[in-house]
Amino acid sequence: MDESSMPSPSVTAPGPPTPPVPLAALLAREELGLRRIAGPAEADLLWVHTSEMADPYPYLLGGELLLSAGVLLTDPDRYVARLVEAGAAALGFGVRPVHESVPEALVEACDRHGLPLLEVPPETPFTTIARAVWRLMAEARHRELRRVTRAQQALATAAARPDPVPAVLHQLAAHLDGRALLLSATGEELHTAGRHPSRETAAALSRLAHLVTRDRPGAPASATDTAGGTHLSAYALGGEIHTPTRGDRHPQGQAQGERVTAPRPQGERLALALATRRREPGDHTVAGIAVVLLSLLTAPHRGTAAADRSAALVRLLLGASPAEVAPLLGPEGPWTVVHARRTDGTRADALTAGALGASLGSTLVDAGYGDGDAVRVLLQEPHAPAPQPGWTLGAATPTPLPALPTADLRAARALAHAEATRTPLATETPATGLASLIPPDRAAAHARALLAPLTPPLAETLRCWLSLHGSWDRTAVALAVHRNTVRQRIGRCAELLGTDLDDMDVRTELWFALRQE
Repeated sequence: MDESSMPSPSVTAPGPPTPPVPLAALLAREELGLRRIAGPAEADLLWVHTSEMADPYPYLLGGELLLSAGVLLTDPDRYVARLVEAGAAALGFGVRPVHESVPEALVEACDRHGLPLLEVPPETPFTTIARAVWRLMAEARHRELRRVTRAQQALATAAARPDPVPAVLHQLAAHLDGRALLLSATGEELHTAGRHPSRETAAALSRLAHLVTRDRPGAPASATDTAGGTHLSAYALGGEIHTPTRGDRHPQGQAQGERVTAPRPQGERLALALATRRREPGDHTVAGIAVVLLSLLTAPHRGTAAADRSAALVRLLLGASPAEVAPLLGPEGPWTVVHARRTDGTRADALTAGALGASLGSTLVDAGYGDGDAVRVLLQEPHAPAPQPGWTLGAATPTPLPALPTADLRAARALAHAEATRTPLATETPATGLASLIPPDRAAAHARALLAPLTPPLAETLRCWLSLHGSWDRTAVALAVHRNTVRQRIGRCAELLGTDLDDMDVRTELWFALRQE
């Protein structure tokens, strides 16, 4: 039995690992002229390695197709035994110029130790074989990525159905070609989908569920096992069991996806259990998506605080002022507005945005802000923004509730600054020093008068350009425009203001004014 930790949902998970290349797929490439002359017919290749060392054991990681011409081959039996000990998947032996044919002793050793042996003809360079393996690996990875993407889309669609938990389990079982179960900490089946497992498999799944749901420090988030040739997995969920409603039925004789009837204690942990005939590289990724969805779907009902926040939102939509709804949001603040965007350029959906909010310590998340690829998160003390893997963040300074609209604008500017400077987190710098000595109302009046000739887009371009020390390229990145557009706008600003923007005194005064917006 293997225990392991699931990747955190807040981390932008990489794609599934590259599936291994079956030895048969490589042998099917007729242009290579490879021929298996010893050892088993089946093997999984993870990569290719070429070595003429007498003992390449220290330099093997396992899963290699080792290519060699036998330059230093003196003891075939020990050579093959060491390859098997290192976990090599197969041996490709090139004939000529060192050996006219594959040594018979090497053939016998590979048969004896169970290592596939391939004869490589003289006209086939080792680099050609390596390229063929990498090409097969790329094709396999592309197929696996497409499979995982289809599964993710199907799971997300299922989660939006009126009966989301059974629907998600049904899709999971279908895409993994196995059995998917929602189990209690005692191993009781709450929802099921897919083929019915044997009694031995069901008992093993129950043990795994207990392992990941036990309430004690160090309990693993996931565990795997095998039973009768079936691959088993169990994942702890973040949700809890709800109290069943009238009409729920007992698991005996229940149809797929039905609920149990026995009342359950609130707060009992749940587990997702899987039984599959095979275990593909992307299955763990698909299961991880289902874990996030089921954790959200089985979460306990919202408490008073969440209800109050919903009431505050409704009142704001109906025209109430922020000051009126502030008591429903809890402590008065201060609040921190954070803007975020994925570093890989992909759009954030509700799940990834929610995971980001959870990592930052807030459920107040707005996905699809701006052009649809940005996320806004509202934090309340004592939570403070911190860099998040896979994200670029910009944060405003903590502010009271009535000033949130201004903080929202400044957080957007901080995000643009972070992207332009390639930093994971940019935080707005509060006014300090001499600027803090001027009364805000007088500073704002001066700023309005000074910047009056500028349109909002020009003022924003000037502010961004000054914040990035006059860099045309970084400003273009931050504003998502061409650098020539930046030059034209800055030239227009200088013309409308009637001033020299290369003068440091002028830049300083303009920067002070722009900071008052």
